[in-house]
Amino acid sequence: MKFICASILLASSVTAINVQGQELNGTLKKITENGTISLGVRDFTVPFSYLDDHQSYQGYTIDLCMKVVSAVQRKLGLSKLDVKLIPVTPSTRIPLLANGTIDIECGNTTNNVERHSQVDFTPTVFVTSGRFITKTGANIHAMSDLRGKTVAATSGSSYLKQLTLLNGSQNLAMNLVTVRDTAEGVLMVQNGRASAYAQDDIVLTSLRASSKSPEDLTITKDPLSVEPLGMMQRRNDPDFKRVVDGAIIQVFKSGDISQLYKKWFLSPIPPKGINLNWPMPPELQAVIANPTDSGNPADYAVVPESQKATQKKVVSR
Repeated sequence: MKFICASILLASSVTAINVQGQELNGTLKKITENGTISLGVRDFTVPFSYLDDHQSYQGYTIDLCMKVVSAVQRKLGLSKLDVKLIPVTPSTRIPLLANGTIDIECGNTTNNVERHSQVDFTPTVFVTSGRFITKTGANIHAMSDLRGKTVAATSGSSYLKQLTLLNGSQNLAMNLVTVRDTAEGVLMVQNGRASAYAQDDIVLTSLRASSKSPEDLTITKDPLSVEPLGMMQRRNDPDFKRVVDGAIIQVFKSGDISQLYKKWFLSPIPPKGINLNWPMPPELQAVIANPTDSGNPADYAVVPESQKATQKKVVSR
């Protein structure tokens, strides 16, 4: 596992033993004692969290997490705070958060009701939809077109859970296969080992745009699900959550979110300078105006009745 460390310096005369007369506990105490905050990052989820061609982590949620780091440092009055970047996958992100290896996960994790029994979330930072990527000309437009076909989903993802439920309830006889990450999922479609791969539509759009032959890949139009995305924190740590959530809400209220959004979704991004040209969804605009960490997709957009029962059963993505 590859760790990357950096440091943030902040001049301060406040001690880190206690803050404003309050004894530290939980994650804030851990960070103070170690002088380090550990961020869980992803290698391939453009434009949220990914490695560029210089093996440097970049992305929308990386930038948001660094806003959180600065807020934590100010809260603790630390003159120096080391930042450790630890790669995670959909399968490892919750265990590594629970066991203290990472303090906050900076990826594109779906905030759903079931996960709230394991972790806490920041206010939602993006709202996307689940869709399929297929080969152009495969004539796959809806779930029924996948009957009897091989379909890929990332291990540990809500898409795998959702497709498993739909496969049984609709008697689709799909052959569901798991992949480690988004890059492997798209590769399976490209080389014909899978007919479709399910993922966030914004992530699929970036992967399609950066492929050697974008015209050979198609993203389905009908949404599979509504996916509010947030950054995970350890459960039952209200002092840390208050600082983290406050940092995200400040980004929203100050208007800094507009520049961050423009940087990652409306401008050329590294490493290939591709512009996703993805206007801010109205669902995200509503969240920015009224921040929420709700895991209920119905709080973000209208979901077809046929999909609501399935979404309630989805445990993890």
